[in-house]
Amino acid sequence: MYKLFLKLAGLVRYKSLFLFGPRQTGKSTLLKNQFPDAYFVNLLEADTFRELSTRPETLRARIEAQKSNLVIVDEIQKIPELLNEVHNLIEKEKSRRFILTGSSARALKRRGVNLLGGRALSTHLFPLVSWELEFEKLEDTLLWGSLPSIIDSDLKKEDLKAYVGTYLQEEIRAEGLVRNLPAFSRFLEVAALCSGQQLNYVGVGSDAMVNERTTKDYFQILIDTFLGKELAPYRKTKTRKSVATSKFYLFDTGVWNALLGRFEISPKTREFGDALEHRVFHELTSYLNYKRSDEALNYWRPQKQEAEVDFLVGGRIAIEVKGTSRVDRGDTKGLALLSEELKLQKKIIVCNESTPKKLDSNIEVLPYKIFCQRLWADEIISGLK
Repeated sequence: MYKLFLKLAGLVRYKSLFLFGPRQTGKSTLLKNQFPDAYFVNLLEADTFRELSTRPETLRARIEAQKSNLVIVDEIQKIPELLNEVHNLIEKEKSRRFILTGSSARALKRRGVNLLGGRALSTHLFPLVSWELEFEKLEDTLLWGSLPSIIDSDLKKEDLKAYVGTYLQEEIRAEGLVRNLPAFSRFLEVAALCSGQQLNYVGVGSDAMVNERTTKDYFQILIDTFLGKELAPYRKTKTRKSVATSKFYLFDTGVWNALLGRFEISPKTREFGDALEHRVFHELTSYLNYKRSDEALNYWRPQKQEAEVDFLVGGRIAIEVKGTSRVDRGDTKGLALLSEELKLQKKIIVCNESTPKKLDSNIEVLPYKIFCQRLWADEIISGLK
């Protein structure tokens, strides 16, 4: 069991809540631990699913017979029609709250169902972050990721392979999200090769043997099922125009490596640096979400130069990631160019060095572990609660 950073009691005190996240991130466990007295409706249970899919109105009778004012409906995308009943119950009993979990927003959006019209907040649960791991074994997460079921497994390789297979079988086929599962499987392999890079629908489609429109739809499926996320470019610099194309990152380094068939990563390799970049993206994305921050997360790359900055927070905190164990001034080109465009509050290089140091008095060089510790101590992105 891990002590999770995300606390929901404060949110659900005022409004009902959607809790989204990929499979096996621990949504159900979190809710049972934080709300042991809630009435729990599990749509993965066959008999519950059969009853409520046939007669959604029976949810109302179930709930009205309960004393608890908090109702949890697990995997709401299985029966989106239940949201009409939830809506009616929220209107009827102002004190009752609902937490609705889901591993796919695709099914909800596709069917045009009632999303409660602003009567519910929304948040996400991600794979474990460094704070939840007590900042231990962080290098292991570069290879195996941080899904709770994987990180505690004695058969990590086999379980990651099974996770990928389960996703294709349960999330894609069972939900009917694609018609051509073999084509989507090919696309997944190519998308894994391109994770962390700028989106190229034509190139990915060509390699996966699907057309550009289908490729765009497949990427959207990964986003809607929370298995991937776009990172938009920062485009407000005036002297050096930025590229307009987003990057795409898979949600977990372990799943990413499993899709690539890669089960070994060595320091001082490009693969190590790429994995470190993915993990920093995961930490930043999770931190901003859990803090419910409005700060934008972008990357910056000028059109006419090769240098870039991996992450820019709120247009004021620039973060570059290097897999090297020795950072020098040659690694600061992107930060230097961006400093000519923006008044940056902080410039940070996250790396594999053993101790922190400074370059040119205004660039902090931080080992990955220390960066994570300072991030979750609110020392990197200040002013957030």
